Amino acid sequence: MDDDLLSQVDALARRYGVLGQVTEVRGGVANRGFVFGDKLFLRVARPGFEVDLRKETTVVPIARAAGVLTPAIIEYDDGRAVIDAPYVVMERVHGAEPTAVPIELAEHLARLHDACSPDLPDLPDLPDLPRDDWGDPWRTIDDLAGRGYLDTGAAQWLTDWFRRLSTRFDRGRPKTLIHGDVAAHNLLVDTDGRLTALIDWGDATVAPAEVDFAKLPLEDVAALLPGYIRHSRSAGAEDELAAAAVWLHLEWALGKLPATPWPGQRHWTAPTASRLLGLLRFFAAAPPAPWSTLT
Repeated sequence: MDDDLLSQVDALARRYGVLGQVTEVRGGVANRGFVFGDKLFLRVARPGFEVDLRKETTVVPIARAAGVLTPAIIEYDDGRAVIDAPYVVMERVHGAEPTAVPIELAEHLARLHDACSPDLPDLPDLPDLPRDDWGDPWRTIDDLAGRGYLDTGAAQWLTDWFRRLSTRFDRGRPKTLIHGDVAAHNLLVDTDGRLTALIDWGDATVAPAEVDFAKLPLEDVAALLPGYIRHSRSAGAEDELAAAAVWLHLEWALGKLPATPWPGQRHWTAPTASRLLGLLRFFAAAPPAPWSTLT
């Protein structure tokens, strides 16, 4: 099967005039990626991720129209005439994964969230995307306590923490189109560390805008929020956004505790305790207001 796919990729490369200039980029979970010469990039959906790739063909033009830095889609094909899987040929954007989250990301997330906020007049026709919400942390806490992951005192402390956070922001705010996987491995930067692209829109969904800050360490979120608010037409106050970010990090951290360990993954949230330790590290460093008021 692998040899069959590679021969099919070569057939497509011949059509684009880049035969002999194809290199596979290893590591993609949802897609196999291939450099197609200097200007193009091919992504082929892995089994089970076909819908995500089709979703990108709708979401990427919305993001680009909003001014978000992301590669243009040149061709999408799911007819399996050339490659026996859906694929996209995209503009190739040169860059590397950042070692520090670029501050320009704040402006581009603001552009994305503003472009599709339901209370704005320029709402695009959104695709049928899965909807995410705030979850039910109190049920999560009860479940963890019942299964022996939390003692009674810790469960009560966490219950009270979520109760306090719930008074600090509005969970009923309108949702918007989000990227859904804003993390270092989906960012490209130039040699000066400036953002060149936000890539991989397979997890895009309609959700609270704050969810796009849930996969970044809180240190990065704290650095990005002032710029995000400055560039946004619809963002709330910094203390509200910060409270929502802490809610999401804590709720997702608790949900991850009973998961089966998945070693060898590069994302910082892959280990089951990483989010909780990230919260501990962030608050132990005595962050400034409004973060210092959210414990």
